[in-house]
Amino acid sequence: MTLDPRPAAPATHTAPGEPEPAEGDALRERIAAGLGRARERTALLTEAVDDADLVAQHSRLMSPLVWDLAHVGNQEELWLLRDVGGRDPILPETVDQLYDAFQHPRGDRPALPLLDPAESRRYVREVRGRVLDLLERTPLTGRRLVEDGFAFGMIVQHEQQHDETMLATHQLRRGPAVLDAPAPPARPAGEPPLPAEVLVPGGRFTMGTSAEPWALDNERPAHEVDVAAFWLDTTPVSAGDYQRFMAAGGYDDERWWHPEGWRHRQEAGIVAPAFWKLDGGVWTRRRFGHVEPVPADEPVLHVCWYEADAYARWAGRRLPSEAEWEKAARHDPATGRSRRYPWGDDDPQERHANLGQRHLRPAPVGAYPAGASPLGVRQLVGDVWEWTSSDFRGYPGFTAWPYAEYSEVFFGPEYKVLRGGSFGSDATAVRGTFRNWDYPIRRQIFSGFRTARDAAPGEGA
Repeated sequence: MTLDPRPAAPATHTAPGEPEPAEGDALRERIAAGLGRARERTALLTEAVDDADLVAQHSRLMSPLVWDLAHVGNQEELWLLRDVGGRDPILPETVDQLYDAFQHPRGDRPALPLLDPAESRRYVREVRGRVLDLLERTPLTGRRLVEDGFAFGMIVQHEQQHDETMLATHQLRRGPAVLDAPAPPARPAGEPPLPAEVLVPGGRFTMGTSAEPWALDNERPAHEVDVAAFWLDTTPVSAGDYQRFMAAGGYDDERWWHPEGWRHRQEAGIVAPAFWKLDGGVWTRRRFGHVEPVPADEPVLHVCWYEADAYARWAGRRLPSEAEWEKAARHDPATGRSRRYPWGDDDPQERHANLGQRHLRPAPVGAYPAGASPLGVRQLVGDVWEWTSSDFRGYPGFTAWPYAEYSEVFFGPEYKVLRGGSFGSDATAVRGTFRNWDYPIRRQIFSGFRTARDAAPGEGA
């Protein structure tokens, strides 16, 4: 997933004094709260380590943390101060090139003349101070980019997405633990066993959105999709279930693997999910500096698409398509409408899902009954990003906006779609229409999966 757009045209913002919606003050408060929450998280992730850690590259898959820090400030300046506000650059415009994700691959970024940690912190503080002043003065109407606060919401999502990327960098760094959080809630005690799978009836439903104010271009437009009836796992696949696949020789049996996945597994020497290690006959994992036995009741984490696909084949099942996943997450059979989230239209609360880095691990499978879909499917939002079988492509009627290279350049079979968000995702970017994408070999992301199977003739008609 990437969100590194750059303004394509000079500012043409609405003049002060033009009318705006009556709810403008509430919208400004929401934007300011979102900006503040994202910056608090950025500060936590960058202040938890010393300057040497900030400038180090812990993996060629990731940028140095100091690059992410200044990059979020640079995007905020480009879009809000310069485009929306028409302001002059704070630093020489050559700085923009250092933080252009399209110009410099992650592996090359440590060699760039980046702002040092102190300079980066001063820069993002200066940008944020001016942005909050701009927010008070800018009409949130009259131009598509600012309508309903879109540009500000885009920047909130951008920073939160980089915060999740920085959290993944923390998982990759070696050394003592520097992050801590309480354990997530368990599945309710005394609850009867959940069914292994749920039947999702066939028929049409509305996929995507044309109404969500801060939805990004690849989520648009809303369109009708006909999905045949299918069965879907009630919960994500657990680490315990995945270990049974491993014990059955799943990693050594070519039958279960996509040909490209089998080749990658052999070349990369993959024998278990990332960060797992066999110690005295017990699988352990390294989690943000802690080494611990793999919890059998948590969703399996840090598996690539090829591993998820191989497990599903071994289990006699398959990965759900993106449309199937969204129907299970949003469609309400009683009303026929698509909800914003599995539980309804209300914004996510702590009782609904494991989000926002409140916990540094997935919750046990079956947790969060308040977040279940109308059909009883659990943990569709939060805990782990869920791989789907679908390639990343535009919806019918897709229009690139506000920048052609936000989504469109990634469309095609090279990228697979993930849905639902993880424990490291923020609530601003996990609505039921939100789409993530990555290469099928990626494992450093907080990814898991659930499986599906076709319904028999007559089932769910």
